Amino acid sequence: MTWKTLHDLHAATEGRRILSLFDDPKRAEAFSARFGDMLFDFSKTNIDAQALDALVELARGADVEARRTAMFTGEKINETEGRAVLHTALRNLDERPIFVDGENVMPKVMETLERMGHFAESVRSGQFKGQGGAITDVVNIGIGGSDLGPVMATLALAPYHDGPRLHYVSNVDGAHIADVLRPLNPETTLVLVASKTFTTIETMTNADTAKAWMGEVVKDPASQFAALSSNLEKTGAYGIDPERVFGFEDWVGGRYSMWGPIGLPVMIAVGAADFRAFLAGGLAMDKHFCEVPLAENLPVLLALVGIWHNQICGHGTRAVLPYEQRLLRLPAYLQQLEMESNGKRVSMDGKDLERNSGPVVWGEPGTNGQHAFYQLIHQGTRVIPCEFMVAAEGHEPELAHQHTLLVANCLAQSEALLRGRSLEEATEIMAKKGLEGAELERQARHRVFPGNRPSTTLVYPKLTPEIFGQIIALYEHRVFVEGVILGLNSFDQWGVELGKELALALQPVVTGQSDGAGKDGSTLGLVNHIRGLAG
Repeated sequence: MTWKTLHDLHAATEGRRILSLFDDPKRAEAFSARFGDMLFDFSKTNIDAQALDALVELARGADVEARRTAMFTGEKINETEGRAVLHTALRNLDERPIFVDGENVMPKVMETLERMGHFAESVRSGQFKGQGGAITDVVNIGIGGSDLGPVMATLALAPYHDGPRLHYVSNVDGAHIADVLRPLNPETTLVLVASKTFTTIETMTNADTAKAWMGEVVKDPASQFAALSSNLEKTGAYGIDPERVFGFEDWVGGRYSMWGPIGLPVMIAVGAADFRAFLAGGLAMDKHFCEVPLAENLPVLLALVGIWHNQICGHGTRAVLPYEQRLLRLPAYLQQLEMESNGKRVSMDGKDLERNSGPVVWGEPGTNGQHAFYQLIHQGTRVIPCEFMVAAEGHEPELAHQHTLLVANCLAQSEALLRGRSLEEATEIMAKKGLEGAELERQARHRVFPGNRPSTTLVYPKLTPEIFGQIIALYEHRVFVEGVILGLNSFDQWGVELGKELALALQPVVTGQSDGAGKDGSTLGLVNHIRGLAG
């Protein structure tokens, strides 16, 4: 199956109303897939049986199944860095042997998980103390994958928190760490420094600030630090006891690292048992991804819908819209997961891609987004595919009536995108308000909704640790499948390097230690203006 075939199918049906596909009473059932109690409905898209078959064949022709096997068995599919891709091993609670360079990695993974559990429980129980007593607050310092995942998970699993308060610092902007540390007690604060290499400049700058803050009150601040790092030499030089250092291998990418030591702050918040439930959810989705045929496979179907909308229909952006306030940071997490993974311009062989790579990903929880950007989604000139998600049940039984309203809003938005409102319908509405003539037509046109805008909906029972793990693993595998189909490497991120290098070179220019020879006029002009304003 060729890309041309898919483009031809799209061209032949581009003007079709999605709503017309529901003349088939079994449309919703046929274009949905289940995993346990989780339902993925993609029937409100213009994908028909012929297009779906073609998309599945595209995935099969791209060797998605073979690449999937290669990933799970430890082959070095991250070819530009010569690494395996085994974040899935971190949630392999079955301890199925996984080999990298002839060594089974699972004993070390499980040993680290056990160590994390012991440390987390010692903090939670008060056995591990600060100079002023039991730990009341934990500050996690990281950036990128060392921050976005744990921040998102901490918010998502709020009903399960029964440990110390969690705080996160990522931005090198001093305002971030200043605002976080200001209300805390240094004598009862634990600081986690999350950096695999222990050299990330933003993270280490913030760590030094936190250490100095704590050192004003605490005699040995390093005794209240732990490290999520694999560089024992540098963590030792920082004064952190090796027992409080939790490392992970280079086959765990930053944006996929929440399942291991980077998830330690989450484990401290919810406890080892609920953290393991989160891992179990991810493992369950792994098994579904590996065992279920492509045409019934949730990650594959989610990826194929994404390919259809972006590469075939030309919709360059997608909105992720969780109707779950506790998934507040999921859109931001998926921005990194998808845009850092598949925001590439060359294929695995180093040649220019023949088509667009990953889309722009953005979003906000409903119903907040309805009062912000849904105007553009419904009536704007660009079509933005929407990915709704909603739980059947909330965590607050006494507020069940509010959850009912939330669910109704979610389903209503996808229906509105599908149906729209015609000029005739809008005219009838405004005529009933007493308008006539040209003013009736003018006002009616403002109230027309074109509709025929695609959306998917993911429904899950309740946002438990296990379900949360399933959702995150679902999106991880979706990104993998899209990357394989596009023929790119989803597991490197060279695009973040150039800016880092230039920032290091610009630092002495900003401080006046260098004249900035070789820099462009705009950059030098900006530096001079900033220095002038700063005195």
